[in-house]
Amino acid sequence: MRLILKLLAVLVLGLSLGACSMFGHKRDSIDTMPVEKLYSTAHDSLMNGDYAAATKAYQRLIARFPSGDYNEQAQLELAYSQYKDNQPDDAYSTINRFIKTYPTQKHVDYAYYLRGLINFDRTSGVIERFFPRNSSQARRDQAYNLQAFDDFSELARRYPDSAYTADARQRMIYLRNVLAQYEINVAKFYLRNKAYVASADRAQYVVEHYQQAPQTGDALAILARSYLALNQKAQAENVRKVLALNYPDHPYLTDPKWPHAPSTLRKMVPFSGHH
Repeated sequence: MRLILKLLAVLVLGLSLGACSMFGHKRDSIDTMPVEKLYSTAHDSLMNGDYAAATKAYQRLIARFPSGDYNEQAQLELAYSQYKDNQPDDAYSTINRFIKTYPTQKHVDYAYYLRGLINFDRTSGVIERFFPRNSSQARRDQAYNLQAFDDFSELARRYPDSAYTADARQRMIYLRNVLAQYEINVAKFYLRNKAYVASADRAQYVVEHYQQAPQTGDALAILARSYLALNQKAQAENVRKVLALNYPDHPYLTDPKWPHAPSTLRKMVPFSGHH
């Protein structure tokens, strides 16, 4: 939160905010205020956490003054206000419109970062991210996780030196692990239900797409078990050797019950909690 507040403070540099007072806010209507005063009213509401009032004022400014620096800034802050007011669909639409309209605007890197945050926070809590309670929630969360990963990835690709890129990359690592764990959960389900071709396919997907994720060891173990169940002993032994070489302490190598034995939640990669 402190980072976001600092970012907003930086974004408003160059805009003249001293022209209005709190008395002026109360006396004037957002339908009649000049642009400087209307922006100040909206921004004050945002800083005070009155996101509904901020959203209304920003929307009125954008409608009344359809061009200029205040309009551009209002669109950015409107998206953030909607995000904080738990309106992710509106916030995502606003920030996408800003990116498409102003692709070279000086703060567009912040727009890409905010777009990632909006999707990042759409899903459930930490436990539910890794172990969703039902399949519909899992599919929905997985879609948002994938989109957030893509959003942060685009920021890192386009603006590698941005002030927001380091945090975005940390979140990408976390999301990569969440995405990999989802695939592992599905692979284990197939394995338990003796759908060995399906469990092998899911495990192979993790090995190919999430090589640096800690779940890769589990993927190799599931792949080895699936091959054994399919009577493909040579392939199973090859995978087992790869597992032993890269994850010598994996429980599959010593515990014939794995992965049916209870497992513990992995230590997740930390990321900066600035949102």
